[in-house]
Order: sequence, then C-alpha cells, then structure tokens
Amino acid sequence: MSTTRHLVNRRRRLAVVAATTAPPRDAARPDHTPAEHESRPPDTTAPAGPGNSAGDHDEDDTPSRAMPPRVRVRLPAVLCAATVLLGAFAAWSSTSAAELRDDPTRQNTALTDISRTSEVKGQIADAVGAVFSYNYAAPAKADLAARKHLTGKAVQQHKDMLADVRAQAPKQKLVLTTTVTESGVEHLDGARARLLVFADQSNTRTGEEEETTYAAAMFAVDAVRRGDTWRIAAIDTFTR
Repeated sequence: MSTTRHLVNRRRRLAVVAATTAPPRDAARPDHTPAEHESRPPDTTAPAGPGNSAGDHDEDDTPSRAMPPRVRVRLPAVLCAATVLLGAFAAWSSTSAAELRDDPTRQNTALTDISRTSEVKGQIADAVGAVFSYNYAAPAKADLAARKHLTGKAVQQHKDMLADVRAQAPKQKLVLTTTVTESGVEHLDGARARLLVFADQSNTRTGEEEETTYAAAMFAVDAVRRGDTWRIAAIDTFTR
C-alpha cells in the first residue's frame, strides 16, 4: 500500500516539474506558418548598395544621372546656333548705334536745348526785321544791317530780293517795314540752325499820294553762329 502511494506521489511530482519546465505551446509555434508565408507576397524591393545589381541598374536609368545620347549629340549644335545669333545681334546693335550717331535728326537739339533755341529765335527775328526793312531817306542803314546780319550766299540773295525796292525807293519815297510775328526752330545742331519765319510787311509810299500796302511773308533761313551772334547764311522763299 505504501509502495503504491509512494509511486503515485512520485508521478505527481514529476508531472509538476514537467509542467513548470516545459515551454508554452504558443512559444513552440513558429512565428509564421507555411501557409502564412506562402500567402504573403514576395518582397521584390532590394536594398540599394554597392554590391546590389538591381540598385546599380536603377541608378543608370535615372535621367538626372545620365544624359540621353540624343541630347548629348544635339547640344553642340544648339550652342553653335546660339553663338551665331549672339554675334549677329552684336553686329546689328553696333551698326544701329552708329547710324543713330550719324543721323542728323538725332543731333537736333531744338526741343532739348531751350536756352540756345530761344537765343537763335530772338537774334534771327531782329536780323530779319533789320535786313528786310528799307527807308529811302536812310539807305546806309540798310547797308549796315546787311553787313551785320548776313553771311555766305545770303548776301547776294538779299541784294536780289531788294533790288526793285532800292531802284524805286527814291522816286516813290518808299518805306518798307518788316516785323517778325512768329518763328520756329526747325533744326538746331551746335552752331547751325534752320528756322521757319512768319512776318508782316508794310510798304508805304510817302509821295504826293501816300499809300500803304500790307503783305504777309513766310520763308526759311539757315543761320550760323559766329562768336555770340547768329547770322543769316541762306534764305529760302520756297520758290523755284
């Protein structure tokens, strides 16, 4: 009886020891069953690295890493075309700048040099009034005005224009008076200018029957500056 009880107790102790030392059933199971492993899709992403052939292939296919052969072939041609265009533009710019410098209209300062424009207008207005006025009683005054205000071919032009007045003045006792009413500077370039002049003229006969006639005149004059004085160099009456 005691022997049977002893065997039972021994088996119980062995069972307790085995229960405490055996691993849990869950721990004995693998993390992934074969079925689970087969159901998971394969990982096709390989880590990039120096020894990874797939990674090397991806880097070769990246556009930023390598330029396509077609672009490498066309790049020199594009650069040559750009160089030609830049050279042509530079030549055109240089030629245009030279033309602008040589163009007389670009040298016209009539609208920008206000002081010089006002000066030439005032002096030429006085000169026109002096040389185109004539008094039969004081012909020397007209001669003095011509010497003072005229130069170049304007000297002969003035003589031709006043030839009839000088011839008839003593007999008819003529007094010619010219007054500039308006003038405009058409062109001004340094010491040369061209002006359009508007004037009123009165011609009075002071003989037995006094008579006065009036007329308006329009003409252009070319002027040159001598020192501080503007003088009339040419007279254009717009007649041929």
